[in-house]
Order: sequence, then C-alpha cells, then structure tokens
Amino acid sequence: MQIEDVPSPNHDERKFAVDMLVLHYTGMESGEAALRRLIDAEAKVSAHYLVWEDGRITRLVPENRRAWHAGVSSWQGDSDLNSRSVGIEIVNGGHDFPLPGGGLPPFPDAQIAAVIALSREIVAHHGIPQSRIVGHSDIAPQRKIDPGEHFPWPRLAEAGLGFWPAEEAGAGCVWMGGDPGGVNRQLAAIGYDIADVPAAIRAFQRRWLPDAITGMADARTLRRLSQIAALYASAPSSPQA
Repeated sequence: MQIEDVPSPNHDERKFAVDMLVLHYTGMESGEAALRRLIDAEAKVSAHYLVWEDGRITRLVPENRRAWHAGVSSWQGDSDLNSRSVGIEIVNGGHDFPLPGGGLPPFPDAQIAAVIALSREIVAHHGIPQSRIVGHSDIAPQRKIDPGEHFPWPRLAEAGLGFWPAEEAGAGCVWMGGDPGGVNRQLAAIGYDIADVPAAIRAFQRRWLPDAITGMADARTLRRLSQIAALYASAPSSPQA
C-alpha cells in the first residue's frame, strides 16, 4: 500500500485517544477539486486520508493530529469526534454529482480495496472497536448523508470491518410500551443521536436498509433495528480477531 503525502494545514491537537474510524465521500465534482479544498487553509476542513478512484491514497494529516472532518457530531454519547477519530475521504461525487443518466456514482473495486486495506491498518493500530466504524451520516444524521446508501458496507464487513448480518425476515419486533419497537432506546443503544428521531431513522436505514430510506419506523425497519441493537449490545469492546 503506497501513500503519497500532501500535507493540509487544517489540523490541531487531539484531546482524546483514537477509538473511531469515520468514512466519508467527498461529494465534489472531482478528486482534484476535493484535494484543493482539503488543503485550503481558508476552507478549514480536512481528513487524514483521501482515497482516489484508482486506489491511490493521499495522506493529508498525520493520525496523531486532529483533522477537521466530522463537524458537529456524536456517537455512543461521545462528542468532539474529530479528537477521537481517523477520517477517510473517498473520492465520489455522491448525491451532489450523480451519474449523467441519474443514479449515484459507483465506488470502483480498486478504490474499495484500498479503503479496506487502509482501514484495516488504522483499526489494528488504534484498537478501534467494530461498533465505532461509522459513516458520516451515522454521526451527524441531521446534516450528512455520506458515504451514502450505495456504499458497500457488506464488503467491508467481509473484510472484518464493522458488521453486516443477514437481514431477518418475519416477526421479531420488540415493543416497549408507547415507543414502537423501542425505537428511541435502540437507536441510542447503537450510537445514534436521537434529538431528531426521523433523521436518526433515515441514517440508520441508509446504513442498514439502503433500499428503504423513508424515515419511518415500519415493520421491516423495526426488525432490522432490533437485530442491530442486539448485535451492538453484544459486540466486544476491542477489534474482532
């Protein structure tokens, strides 16, 4: 794995040890445009790494420094996620730059292979728990939708990065009094900020039910939510072997 260094001035001191990995898409017209922004001092944004479509990796900020990628966000009760995380920007136009005929641009195989290789090194080096490998939309559900519903989370899970259990069918919703399916409790137990519950549900669906992003707690969403909440409750606090 070869990494090119293009330093960004946009970083400062960490306040916490690294225990999270946050994945983004750039959401810009090109990788070159994204790189220019990530190293622009006036933009005040950055990430630790930028992964190009052909699998090239650019390091912008050393991992021992606090890059400015997460913004206002929270996960599992923690804030200042910039101080706690390594951020990877993945070159992809996303929702702002769809394909000419419509639809979201794909993530090429070479790019995802590079993301997996880089992520595995980061997770191993910092001892990042599987439950703290997240997308930007997970940690900022009211503001962000990247890396998007087309991001191949199952492929990452196959490589030991995060979870992707097969979706359960049929009955299995858990009802908690007036809170259908324990929606608020289960979303919060996974890690989502529930200040805006419909936004949190959409973020959950974008990650775990990418073909059904409605913001509604329907029966399928309740089943999947119960399944994922139980998985996170039983997840070890250190990386899986």
